[in-house]
Amino acid sequence: MAEADPPGRTISLGTGVAAIDAAAWDALHDGGNPFVGHAFLSLLEESGSVGPGTGWQAAPLLVEDSGGALVAAAPAYLKAHSQGEYVFDHAWADAWARAGGDYYPKLQIAVPFTPVPGPRLLARRDDDALLLLRAAEAVVRQNGLSSAHATFVAPDQMPLFEEAGWLVRRDIQFHFANDGYAGFDDFLGTLNSQKRKQLRKERLRAVEGLRIEQLTGDAIGPEHWDAMWLFYQDTGARKWGHPYLTREAFDLMGATMADRIILLIAYDAEERPVAGALHFLGADTLYGRYWGCQVDIPFLHFELCYYRAIDIAIEHGLARVEAGAQGGHKLARGYGPVATWSAHYIADPGFRRAVAGFLEQERRAEESEMQWLEGHTPFKRKE
Repeated sequence: MAEADPPGRTISLGTGVAAIDAAAWDALHDGGNPFVGHAFLSLLEESGSVGPGTGWQAAPLLVEDSGGALVAAAPAYLKAHSQGEYVFDHAWADAWARAGGDYYPKLQIAVPFTPVPGPRLLARRDDDALLLLRAAEAVVRQNGLSSAHATFVAPDQMPLFEEAGWLVRRDIQFHFANDGYAGFDDFLGTLNSQKRKQLRKERLRAVEGLRIEQLTGDAIGPEHWDAMWLFYQDTGARKWGHPYLTREAFDLMGATMADRIILLIAYDAEERPVAGALHFLGADTLYGRYWGCQVDIPFLHFELCYYRAIDIAIEHGLARVEAGAQGGHKLARGYGPVATWSAHYIADPGFRRAVAGFLEQERRAEESEMQWLEGHTPFKRKE
């Protein structure tokens, strides 16, 4: 697909991020979110985590100026299923199939397997960002697709999708907000007495008989990636049936992004690795991404994924911790409810009306849930 509209801009559909010059791609964003960077997106392709046989066909949307320079891009994929997205549209797919339509393939503007809010339209100018949305709509129309979706969109980009007329969907995650805490005890002091005692007990119990190692950069060796791969496989098998990432993806993370990774590994009394958690450093955010264990140890998941993440965020002066999708259990551990956003372009007018009606009902239910959650945080009541 290619078109030249408006004059001076060429819109096209690429075959992968790895084939695009890294400097040109990374010049389109501020580098604060590691998951929209060329390194992360290309390693997914190079490792076979996306591509043939995965249901994720890389198809980045690209805008070039008259001189052939890249001025806007969006990570996009032709999807043969709805796995690995964390914004669930299975009911939409079923409804469209019952009506005699083919929901798949669809176009997905997203970072695969990564429920992390961030920019989805990488552009220096809003006009060029809007061209990316026109490109997505053209891909849908010209190829007879059912729809295009942009998931976990940074809130400041949602007005662009709304201007383009895409349907808006809101969901909830739980994030830790660093209110300038001096340390974990300072954070604990903001909780009510019952929760404060609970968190202290959980932290003590979680590490009984264990040694926790914190690694970053060159300190992460092949043996650490071997251990993390085993942990990730265990979690992937239980949650999704099979892991999304290949073993090579972890090697490539270590080779290209180790300085943006903090790896936590727990060892038992015999120095065997029994659990691990992998975090990514952003400009102002710690992103908790992968966790797994070989032995079920009470509260160790909370320690490595939530409590140690708070420690790291405070130590690095980061504004927040984003510990992944879902998980109401995070609320009791100081992670507050935060809205996340997605946008949806539905080609068929009748189907669009049906989805819009569903989203309106869902929005009212979600607003009630958000109000309830905000009233049940573990923090002290303000007078």
